[in-house]
Order: sequence, then structure tokens, then C-alpha cells
Amino acid sequence: MSVSALPDIPETRPGDDLAALALDALARAGLDVAAGDVFVFTQKIVSKAEGRLVALDEVEPSPEARSWAEAWGRDARVIELVLREASRVVRMERGVLITETRTGLVCANSGVDTSNVPPGCAALLPLDPDASARGLCATLRARLGIAVGVVVSDTFGRPWREGQTDVAIGAAGLRPILDHRGTTDRHGHTLRATRTAIADELAAAADLVLGKTGGTPVALVQGIPFGTADLDGPGARALVRAAEEDLFR
Repeated sequence: MSVSALPDIPETRPGDDLAALALDALARAGLDVAAGDVFVFTQKIVSKAEGRLVALDEVEPSPEARSWAEAWGRDARVIELVLREASRVVRMERGVLITETRTGLVCANSGVDTSNVPPGCAALLPLDPDASARGLCATLRARLGIAVGVVVSDTFGRPWREGQTDVAIGAAGLRPILDHRGTTDRHGHTLRATRTAIADELAAAADLVLGKTGGTPVALVQGIPFGTADLDGPGARALVRAAEEDLFR
């Protein structure tokens, strides 16, 4: 398996054709694409192309946002966006805001981010990251003439673990989870719980070559032994644990 960053993709603006930008970068890199390869797009480039940037000067903070921001030295306008984007506040203490988004993602600050965007702006998550992935995947398949997959990645913290890693918030054209339940290991034991989060692992692998400050928002993962899937599959939403199965809600 190989993971390659696609070079020299320009600063993205609303309405940009991300598939065209990725294919142009692919040509510059001299890479050939095969069926089953997966393109990983960072959330930020998708949000920019979909017009999900907000000018902070246009945001009027609520009293709750102002109070929280003053207590913890935060920008009240950003906190207001976090609260607007949240369907539920999971934890709000010690300067940390953990929320659940409308698409079920539990993350810091509803995914609202001020890094790698123009000064005075904040980026919001795509309205429907799986739909974003499906659109990109359909376009890439049509232009390449082969079945490829797409992952939209974002950086998340993790309970009980230090540091952050990239995970899939959108996916299309691949199985997001590889289910091993019912198979046997080399000692003959039946696996009863193992389900590998393939889409998350692809996102994390791509982050190793993309980094956070290099201005490289798209990677190509090749040689993946899992095959492709239909565009209308479950997407990354399948990775969100149902509330009735979550021991920590």
C-alpha cells in the first residue's frame, strides 16, 4: 500500500471543482490511478469549496457565548458558531467544548476551526460530509472511468488518549467498516466483536503525508486490499455509534 500527497493544489474558493483540482495535481505528481484507489480530501478544502467559511465580524454572539468566552479567554464569535452548529452540548467545562453535530459527530467545537483559513474567518463542517464524498466520488469515477473511493477527513481528539488523529467524516465508494465477526483467528477462535474502521484508518494514513501546515489537502491511497462499493452505501455515518449502544451517553 502507498499513500501520496497530491502537490500544488491552489487555495480553494467557493464553487471550485475539487475533482478537477485533484486530477490536475495527480498529473503533476505523475501518479497513475487504479480501480480501488481512494482519494482523501481534508474537511477544510471541502468546506471552502462548499462556501462554509464565515466572516467572524458578521457573527453576533449570544449572552451564553459571551459569558463562556470571557471566562476562558476565547473568541465569543467562534463560541457562538460552535453553539449554532451543535445539536447537543456534551461537555462544557475547563475551557473545553465538546458537542454533537447535526450529523451525529461528537467532537471539539462542533468542528468549527480558524486554522488554514483567511484571517477573520472560521470554517464550518460540510452540511452533509457523506453527500460531499458521494458527489466527489461520482465525478472522479466519471472522469477516470474506473471505480475509486473518496474519504473526507477531519482531525479529532479521542477520549482516554492524548493527541489527535484524522478520522473519516464522509465516505463514498468503499466500505467504511470491515466486519470480521463470525470469522476465526489462526487459533480457531470465533471473532465476535472485531469490526475494523477502514475509512478512519485511511484518513489517518493520509494525514501522515498531508500534515497540518504544508498546504496539501488531498492524498491518494493505493494498493488497498478491500475493494470498492456502491456510491449509495452507508458512508461515514456508519461509524457513528448509535446512542442506544453507547455506554457513555
